[in-house]
Amino acid sequence: MAPARRFFRPVTALSAGLLLLTGLTGCGAGDDKDAAKASSGPVVVATSSWEAALAKAAGIKNVRSLVPASIRHAPDYDLKPSDLAAVSGADYVLYASFEPFAGRIKEAAGSKAKLVELTLDNAPATAKAQVTKLGKKFGTEPAAAKWNSTFTARWQSLGRQVKASWPGGKAPTVAAQKFTTWAADLAGARVVGTYGPEAVTPGQLSALTAKKPAFVLENENMSTGTVLPGSGAEQLNIANYPGKDLDLLAVYGKAAAQMEKAFSRG
Repeated sequence: MAPARRFFRPVTALSAGLLLLTGLTGCGAGDDKDAAKASSGPVVVATSSWEAALAKAAGIKNVRSLVPASIRHAPDYDLKPSDLAAVSGADYVLYASFEPFAGRIKEAAGSKAKLVELTLDNAPATAKAQVTKLGKKFGTEPAAAKWNSTFTARWQSLGRQVKASWPGGKAPTVAAQKFTTWAADLAGARVVGTYGPEAVTPGQLSALTAKKPAFVLENENMSTGTVLPGSGAEQLNIANYPGKDLDLLAVYGKAAAQMEKAFSRG
């Protein structure tokens, strides 16, 4: 999960985009939407690649993400008129509670879309629960169950892979950002301290450094730089958000590869 910085944009600030929407969503838009629904189900708009990846995992076909995958911290994204147009043509909008602009773009675009709130956390139980939730919501339970089964097997396989790289055969000690503890669990690492999502204070810096973690699992999507400078701990920047391929399993694979490489050097 990656909340932190709140990004509020008044509806009035977005209203200028509504003028453009008339041209973007007017003639032919309804026909295009009906055709899309007929071929691949309801039109689903996700605020970021994370929600979109969960939807894809659940078997939802016609889904797109508003925030480009290249944006490190999704709540900081500056909405565009084309985003409002996408929402105006959607049947559903998937969002997270720390993305306050989700409801605002729906209101500004005059959309009739239904809002579906998701919990974003890459801990296995949470990820599978969200996929199951979406499967039930959209009638794609078999696809969701299949993905959950694949995910469980993949998690176990990656865990064995990373544990085989433990330095000296012992579980490495790590300090983890609040929303990367799932990566520590995947690695079977020993968490000696956590921090965030706020910046580390001098007091926390001293306390964490005193615990002598060998590695720091930083949240790439909220990183402000080196977490424990001068401590000797190797910092790994773990991504929570999927890439433009919307492959959630790739997030776990990337984290596992990062940790395996780092632990092998230990």
